[in-house]
Amino acid sequence: MIDFFVHSFNTLSHGLLGYAVPFLFVLTIVVFFHELGHFLVARWAGVRVLTFSLGFGPELVGFNDRHGTRWKISAIPLGGYVKFFGDESEASTPSAQTLAAMTTEERAGSFHHKKVGPRAAIVAAGPIANFILGALIFAGMALYYGKPSTIARVDGVVADGAAAAAGFKIGDVVVQIDGKPIESFADMQRIVAMNAGSALAFQVKRDGAIVSLTATPALLERKDPFGNSHRLGVLGVEHKSQAGEASTAPVGVGEALKIGVEQVWFIITSTFKFLGSLFVGNGNPNEVSGVLGIAKMSGQAASAGFQFVINLCAVLSVSIGLLNLFPIPLLDGGHLMFYAAEVVRGRPLSERTQEMGFRIGLGLVLMLMVFATYNDILRMAAS
Repeated sequence: MIDFFVHSFNTLSHGLLGYAVPFLFVLTIVVFFHELGHFLVARWAGVRVLTFSLGFGPELVGFNDRHGTRWKISAIPLGGYVKFFGDESEASTPSAQTLAAMTTEERAGSFHHKKVGPRAAIVAAGPIANFILGALIFAGMALYYGKPSTIARVDGVVADGAAAAAGFKIGDVVVQIDGKPIESFADMQRIVAMNAGSALAFQVKRDGAIVSLTATPALLERKDPFGNSHRLGVLGVEHKSQAGEASTAPVGVGEALKIGVEQVWFIITSTFKFLGSLFVGNGNPNEVSGVLGIAKMSGQAASAGFQFVINLCAVLSVSIGLLNLFPIPLLDGGHLMFYAAEVVRGRPLSERTQEMGFRIGLGLVLMLMVFATYNDILRMAAS
């Protein structure tokens, strides 16, 4: 047991030193754009912004802009916040006494005195900014690198695999999956990987004719080039690239933006599929990652090249934006849930109800963080 903890400590200490810089680079970009979304819409709505902070805790460095907003970098670089006039805390919780004592002029710039529509727009702007950032990064990569294309041809069928059971044959070219056009073998792999146990409708081109097949990818554990284990859907087909077959086609701005939006949508739908698999008992909760896991991925991406760091930044931005929309008090989605209740009731929830909600939300978030960190430690210790 002592050896296990010594090994775990050595692995974590050596690993984290190499992961810290790329992790902070990625996280800072994602957090900055999230908070910038809140900030810009708040300014547009006439709300006074007191603080724009990257990180929590004591201030390390900062300055005041001409509108009186304090821009600062704080000591704990694991997030950030925008504090509005009328907020009692970084979680945007109000105080009824403070709000009631405000003058008419102060109320005009108070977040909590705005109508529910502007408040909801300000809260939703953070996650939306994350989605926009992800789409722009994916679009920029498509513009710079072009769109890779490798024909989705079946060059081998694994015996007793899902493809063999479905009737795939060597030479088949996949052209559609569930009505979605397939432009490369990578497109097919991506869809199959996220649909283990789900029946997929394939359209394949065979001897000049279109044949319809239905296959259910099997769930298998595979390791990536860094040695990380992943449970993915596998069809059981092989592809062998031929000389001159792989190509990269340049794309215009419009198509690049389309690719960016499609990538964002794919991450969102894949996340919900994973959560659905956890709910029905088919998913693996040990795949949930926390701060240490993200730090490790950042370091691995940095070792592979800047392109992979930027790609991780886009994926993380979309994931954080989506997580913040979950209806959990303390997160943006929790605030939106309170605003929806306000619209239905015709008045805000009581201060006590909101306080209890934030406490419950804090408990849920802390439980998730502990569980995710526990998974990260086990994975890093075993590597």
